[in-house]
Formats: sequence, C-alpha cells, structure tokens
Amino acid sequence: MDKLIQQAPDLMINLSASPFDYTHIEDRKAIIKANVLKYKIPLLYCNAVGSQTEIVFDGGSLIFDKDSHLIKEGKYFEEDSILVEFDEEGLVQSEILAEASTLPNSELNPSHYDATLNIDKIHDALVMGIRDYFSKMGFTKAILGSSGGIDSAVTLAIACKALGKENVRAILLPSQFSTSHSVSDAEQLSQNLQNPYDTIPIKNIFDAFMNELKPVFEDLPFNVAEENIQARTRGNLLMAIANKFNLILLNTTNKSECATGYGTLYGDMAGGIAVLGDVYKMQVYELAKYINRNGEIIPQNIINKAPSAELRPNQKDSDSLPDYRILDAILYQYIERRQGPKEIIALGFEKSIVERTMKLVNVNEYKRNQFCPIIRVSPKAFGVGRRVPIVAKYLS
Repeated sequence: MDKLIQQAPDLMINLSASPFDYTHIEDRKAIIKANVLKYKIPLLYCNAVGSQTEIVFDGGSLIFDKDSHLIKEGKYFEEDSILVEFDEEGLVQSEILAEASTLPNSELNPSHYDATLNIDKIHDALVMGIRDYFSKMGFTKAILGSSGGIDSAVTLAIACKALGKENVRAILLPSQFSTSHSVSDAEQLSQNLQNPYDTIPIKNIFDAFMNELKPVFEDLPFNVAEENIQARTRGNLLMAIANKFNLILLNTTNKSECATGYGTLYGDMAGGIAVLGDVYKMQVYELAKYINRNGEIIPQNIINKAPSAELRPNQKDSDSLPDYRILDAILYQYIERRQGPKEIIALGFEKSIVERTMKLVNVNEYKRNQFCPIIRVSPKAFGVGRRVPIVAKYLS
C-alpha cells in the first residue's frame, strides 16, 4: 500500500484467508483499522469461510469507511453477502456498526487462561470443521465411542449438529470397571440427541486377552498394560464398525490429555479427525454449558461427575494429573504463550507441578506425532501449528 497509495486509489480491497482462533477476531479488526488510519481510504476486507482439514476460516468480512468506522461485519462460519455504498468522500451515510480498537484487545489476547473466551465461536468453528471435513472427503456418517464422560458427550453433540443426528452412531463400550451411571448417562445423552446407539460390553474380550497373556504376564500386578488393553479393545471395535459401514471415527481426546500423553496409542487416540484436540478440558466444560444454553441436552450428571477413564476401580483423572484448572492454565502458558518454566513459576504456580507438567508435555511428543488431524481453534494447536522434535534432549 505504501506504493499503491501514490496512485490515489479510491479504496482498498483485501482478499484474505485468515484462519480462525478464539483470540484473533479483535486483533484482526485492529490491524485493519490501523491500515485505514494510515492511508485514509475505505477498506473492504473479504475473508474466506470454510474448513480445510485442520484449519478453519471463519468469514467475518469487514467494511471500514475512510474515517476508520466499522460500517458492516459479515456473518461468521457461513457465506454472506454485503452491499454498501460509499459517497465521493469515502464515507457511508448510515449508522456506524461499532468502533474497532486501534490496538489488539487485551481481553481477547489474555495473559491468563480464560476457558469462557469466545466459547460460542469455538463451538461454531468445530461444527464447521466436522461438516467440511466430511463433505469434502465424500463421507456422510460418523461413529464415536460414548463413555458417559464429558469429552465424548460434547463431541457427540457437536457432531450431531454438524452432520445430523441420524448420521452419528454412538457405541457404548462398558467394561467391568464402568459405573452403571456412566452407561445410563451415555444412553440418556443419545436419547436426548435422538442419534442411533449400540452397547457392546468388552469384559469378555478383555478376559480373553488376559487368559492368553497369563503365561507371559505371570502374576505381575495390574497396571497400565491392562488399562491399555481395554482402550485398544474399544479402538478395535470402533474401527471394525467404521470399516464395515463406511464411517469415519471421531476422536474425542481433549487438548489437556493430548498435551500430557493421557491417552492410549491405537486405542482412544484412534480416529479420522480429532474434534477436541485443540480444546482444553475446562473449555470442554464451557462447551457443554453452551450446548445446554436452551435446555438440557448433555445430562447434568455428565457435567457434574469427576473425570475418569474408568480403566480400574475408582479411578479418577486427578490420581495421575494435576487439577484441570491448574493444569490448563500451565499448559496455556507453555503452549500458546510459549513461556518457559521460570516465567510460569513466577506467575505463582507451584514449581513441582510446573516441572512435572512440562515433562509430561515434552516426553509425549511421540504420541502426538502419531495422532490424527486436529481441528484448530487456538493460537497454537498441536500438529501443523506446533512442530517440535520427538527426541528433544534440550527440553529435558
């Protein structure tokens, strides 16, 4: 524009493909306004809309007059047309829509983690991410494992919104360690959503594995090996049904789990695309509240219960992970804001928890390297957005 302005143009037209993230909307407006203030001519900013695997383009096209007033704003996550007439002075004779800040909005670029931030936009981005992935790949139907937990519940609700309730098949896979209310909660969820579901208990399959492995395992105590057999049994069953009926398996792992390696390769980390892989656990809860904003869809018991993988008696996520409120805040500082341990500890987090969390992130890169594509909604997503070596001695 420094060169083009010498030719005295009447206005600027910016054809853009600006990816969505939940901190980016106000920044985008501020950057555009800064250009209008600099060149003093109207600016028409036309942003792409639609999803390409991981990346979501959110639309939200903008029109500024020459005095840097935001005149009109296009719809987000859907195609839109805007008609505007400028006078010879580059002004619009209509009510100004809003004032846009000249600087990035600190509320939308928080130095501290806020799980509620733009949760409606995150929801819509995930819906578009699923819908476009399926339509552009030529698939129409999805499958997922429904555990009665918050992650699978939110994934199921979003998938039904994206693909239609009749096109999302939920499979309940209870083991001998599953609580009765987990099964009933998962059933109630599918009844609320009116999507098809099946129940396949895995106890007999797990017992068969244990019988065959007994000569090798001998009398060694129950540990993560037996837990992972359950997760991989579920993954095998889900993939078998997906193959038989030409379905795509939706992965339900959230970003907190993905960051810390709290998942089983070839088990609950299987899938064609990860719906919540860029959504921290506390954001998942906020998505559940948003989904329920007009009435209960996700049963309240799913939202209230303590998170658990239910792979052994009375198991809770808190047995092996810090409280999610603390964990997510540390992960946000490390991943999104790229802060080191000294900076994070200086914010008031306990040194031992920070060091343990960062070690979990660093040593589990090999799992993320084998993970499916993740729909990006944050400034720094795993996968294409964050490339680090698997063997990273410098991080230890």
